[in-house]
Amino acid sequence: MREAGPDVTGLLVAWSQGDEGARTRLVEAVYAELRRLARGYLQRERPDHSLPPTALVHEVYLKLVDQRRVQWQNRTQFFAIAAHLMRRLLVDHARSHQAQKRGAGDRVPLEDRDAAFDPFTVDVVALDVALQRLAATYPRQSQLVELRFFGGLTVEEIAAVLDVAPITVKRDWALAKAWLYRELHGEAAV
Repeated sequence: MREAGPDVTGLLVAWSQGDEGARTRLVEAVYAELRRLARGYLQRERPDHSLPPTALVHEVYLKLVDQRRVQWQNRTQFFAIAAHLMRRLLVDHARSHQAQKRGAGDRVPLEDRDAAFDPFTVDVVALDVALQRLAATYPRQSQLVELRFFGGLTVEEIAAVLDVAPITVKRDWALAKAWLYRELHGEAAV
């Protein structure tokens, strides 16, 4: 999600100011990145997942264009909001699937691609519930997990969104992973 190619920040600002043409150019500029994020996330889902990356991106896009009250600032904020919407859509989809299967959970690995640690697999609905509990005590860490896991943002991008130093993001990520592991598995992280 580096600032390459079209000026996404400029397009977001123009769209916020009512330029509908900027919205069209924005879609062209971010579509491939949103699809890459969706594809990466869905690769971690169960093999028979019925939501293809393109459909997920289209659902996220429809929700993004409906965000009339957002004062768009930059590409990092845009992808942070997209990550939140992707999380909501995937959790809703998992809940629907569980209801149809009567409790069969959608399990995904919660992993850190930048660090060597043993990933653990969690139920996506249980992860959502745990993130809500984490947010009650550690709101920044909960938002960080959402940005990293659902949005695919880098440490530097998350630092910019949260307005903290990258070292704080790394420390919070370690805390959040340990907290989630304990919460989801009922034992201390190793």
